[in-house]
Amino acid sequence: MGGRLDGKRAFLTAAGQGIGRATALAFANEGAHVIATDLDVDKLAGLKEAGVAETFGLNVMDSDAVREMAGAFDAIHVLYNCAGFVHHGTVLECDDKAWDFSFDLNVKSMHRTISAFLPKMLDNGGGSIINMSSGASSLKGAPNRYVYGATKAAVIGLTKAVAADFIGKGIRCNAICPGTVRSPSWEARVAELAEEVGGMDKAMEIFVSRQPMGRIAEAEEIAALAVYYASDESAFTTGTALPIDGGWTL
Repeated sequence: MGGRLDGKRAFLTAAGQGIGRATALAFANEGAHVIATDLDVDKLAGLKEAGVAETFGLNVMDSDAVREMAGAFDAIHVLYNCAGFVHHGTVLECDDKAWDFSFDLNVKSMHRTISAFLPKMLDNGGGSIINMSSGASSLKGAPNRYVYGATKAAVIGLTKAVAADFIGKGIRCNAICPGTVRSPSWEARVAELAEEVGGMDKAMEIFVSRQPMGRIAEAEEIAALAVYYASDESAFTTGTALPIDGGWTL
């Protein structure tokens, strides 16, 4: 146990796989009481055995479910919003349904959790809110990420607004902006590309060629930044949108 999060209660969304799961494990390893949630409860299998305190199924697009979940717990110290969806395509491939779904999941879900958990955090003297954004946002435009980039830019705006509103009340709110990260969703995108270009090796070559460091990030590397934001080490840090992308947004 590292101890950097001893005594802290952390609530996480989309903790079943990828960055969310890596962060749940990292928080637990640092001593936090971790409450890990995911839409697919089966994906949370194995987390308790690895040190995560509690696991629950949660649909972050259901306002009533989020409020009920927040009401079931005492004040948390860390809220980690990781739920999201990557839509592929330009404006020409984004109909109203795709637009509304992307904003509902990628942005409004954070509005739901923050508005539900924040009152108790304030009563408890403060806490850290960590929102998952992306390098593809207001930081950089990315091809075929029209509505995804728009939602992740909105996450940065939401993050800064919360930070500004509660800066004197013990609340810190920061955004993490990853580049390409190895995860099940990324692996699925590689497989799709492989069908188009004629093999996995070629698909991997295309993905890696876009990375200035010449490799894909590991989920644990993003989780390490989340630990910093969750810990008291970042007590003077709020309203930031920090790229962790191997130089992609340079």
